[in-house]
Amino acid sequence: MPSTTAPWDDAVPEPWLFPAAASPVRRRPGNRSRPDAILFDRDGTLVVDVPYNGDPGRVRAVPRARTALAELRALGIPLGVVSNQSGVARGVLTRQQLTAVQDRVEALLGPFQVWAVCPHGPEDGCGCRKPAPGLIHAACRRLGADPARTVVIGDIGADLEAASAAGARGILVPAPQTRAEEIAHAPEVAPDLPTAIHLALHHPPTLPPHPTPPAPPP
Repeated sequence: MPSTTAPWDDAVPEPWLFPAAASPVRRRPGNRSRPDAILFDRDGTLVVDVPYNGDPGRVRAVPRARTALAELRALGIPLGVVSNQSGVARGVLTRQQLTAVQDRVEALLGPFQVWAVCPHGPEDGCGCRKPAPGLIHAACRRLGADPARTVVIGDIGADLEAASAAGARGILVPAPQTRAEEIAHAPEVAPDLPTAIHLALHHPPTLPPHPTPPAPPP
């Protein structure tokens, strides 16, 4: 029976979040011109794209990624990964293989506060598979970040469409699989990951202020 879930509705079926149970991240006070959080696509952005990869031994980080991410961690900016993994729905990836690859990515690049993963296929009617915004919403909730003050960095048009749908800023870093039309339509393009991170930090658009908390009752 076809799903009646709206295509971009944050409803069941839901994304997988890693770690499975965690308190929202408490961000360090800092420069309010910086983003609340930066979210990264995995394959083609943080690591070389290997379709449906379940083998940690095949994980290769993109050049200079670890150094660039270390700069963000030093600034106290929460980091997350938002990744479509339809290989799970297709039966070619298990949850154990997925987490083994994620562990290898963190061994190479350092820890991420949240992994938001869509394990569904294109026909599953979920609200999390990019270009839907569900992964970004889920990651922002876990990180305590305002999507409007969040940057999403990815390598294909679906990453930037998801960012736009969530109200976040998207930066494209083209990879071999990126189509020419995706580059042409991207609001911001960087030649590599370190440059994208530099744009996110030092050339931000005007960020909306954080809402003022209500005054305590007398």
